[in-house]
Amino acid sequence: MRGGGGTSYKRRKMFRDFITNVTLLAAVASWVAAQFIKLLAFVIRERRFDYGFLFRLGGMPSSHTASAAACATSVGLRTGFGSPVFAVALGMLALIMIDAQSVRRAAGAQARLLNQMAEDFYRNHKFSPEKLVEFLGHTRLEVLMGALLGLAIALLTHGLLPPGAAHP
Repeated sequence: MRGGGGTSYKRRKMFRDFITNVTLLAAVASWVAAQFIKLLAFVIRERRFDYGFLFRLGGMPSSHTASAAACATSVGLRTGFGSPVFAVALGMLALIMIDAQSVRRAAGAQARLLNQMAEDFYRNHKFSPEKLVEFLGHTRLEVLMGALLGLAIALLTHGLLPPGAAHP
């Protein structure tokens, strides 16, 4: 017998552990839920469907915040809210929330201004401007709603998949 049999088992186990990781599942489910909520709001508001909207930045709720909040909540539930790992996850959540609400929002405002300037310039000089993405950041309410969505989905995920289910 060749030595490859153990490696194959290890790969299958690593893959199984990866796809049954309740923390990862909660984070991904939160991101997907936030993007679908944004798509649904767009469809209701614009009365048209645009699947590309699933991958756009900005809007209500913040999918980045939802995902990070679900991850931090899940880590806290699995390792304890006093653990160093939870502290790191909470720190990352805080950074993501601050970035979503301030840095990316400011970048979006700058992009809007640059687009206006470019449009004025190109209109007078008969060039076609390339637009910058303006809808990058979030309001505080969008960030808060993302955090609450992530928290709820993590709690729901842990109710459906107890921590022991991911790592026997």
